[in-house]
Amino acid sequence: MDNYLGRTIKNDLINAYGVTVIPAKSKLNAEHLELIRKQRIDVLDIIFVDEQQAPSYRQMANSVVDSSKELFESYRISRKIPLADIRKDVVPVIQEISRNPDIFALFSSVQGKDDYTYQHNVGVGVLSTLIGRWLNMSEAELSVLSLAATLHDIGKLKIPVEILNKPGKLTDEEFSLVKKHTIYGYEMLKETTGANSRITLAALQHHERNDGKGYPLGLKDEQIDSYSKIIAVADIFHAMSSKRPYHEAMPFHVIVDQMRRGSFGALDPHIVSVFLENIVKRTVGREVVLTDGRVGEIVYLNPHDIETPLIRINDEYIDLSKIKELNIREISI
Repeated sequence: MDNYLGRTIKNDLINAYGVTVIPAKSKLNAEHLELIRKQRIDVLDIIFVDEQQAPSYRQMANSVVDSSKELFESYRISRKIPLADIRKDVVPVIQEISRNPDIFALFSSVQGKDDYTYQHNVGVGVLSTLIGRWLNMSEAELSVLSLAATLHDIGKLKIPVEILNKPGKLTDEEFSLVKKHTIYGYEMLKETTGANSRITLAALQHHERNDGKGYPLGLKDEQIDSYSKIIAVADIFHAMSSKRPYHEAMPFHVIVDQMRRGSFGALDPHIVSVFLENIVKRTVGREVVLTDGRVGEIVYLNPHDIETPLIRINDEYIDLSKIKELNIREISI
């Protein structure tokens, strides 16, 4: 950590309780470094004002989306998944993007926009890797998880593009066909040399839910592989926060609330909790747009409900836990 001495931090450094320990624009000295150690602040969360990222994470994301599209599309000609090339050329970049200490810039860089299908594969790969780190997975486990997440929708290569990109609601027949991408992906990966069971199961199970109401097999809780549960959380967050042919990106507070309440299906509660709490605790000091259009800064997290923080707008302080009709629509990057 000594190489941080004299560097100026861009944002407030906060502890696990949402309290600002070192204010933004501070030049780090020895006392600051000791404070960072004692408060157990993750050094990967520190962003410095002099930090230069070349290439940018967005450029890396765009590049790897193009690479993955080319590799995935090669299946249509060869009828073989280029697993070795994906492992060599795509997964390392996905893992590097997931190290972006500014997670909201990270989310923005992998949100689906124009080429949703392939941006989604990369986005889910990045978010799953991020969740895996927060769950303290080893590098070996993360490597398999990153690959499994990147390939989770590989079966959609067998679904007609006009159905995947249909702007309106799918018919029952069309939706039944789309759901088969889980089985198609499983079968494709089972025939691929080097794809272990965690990777094939992720393709099959990422739409299964703890209550048995998912598909294709209606599996419950312990019947679902843990990697598939992680990928399910990343899959939903990325899909709901991205603009798609048939819906706009959902507001931040809606996604968080609906994931908590299981509106997208019964996800693993521990994984959801770890994911959302790690996101929310990193919002302190960030500029946000409220649902009434006003712009403010999150200054404190409510320890009893971290999703309704204290907001400062100029000289006014707003406690979202006491104003139920007011929420965070967007977190600025």
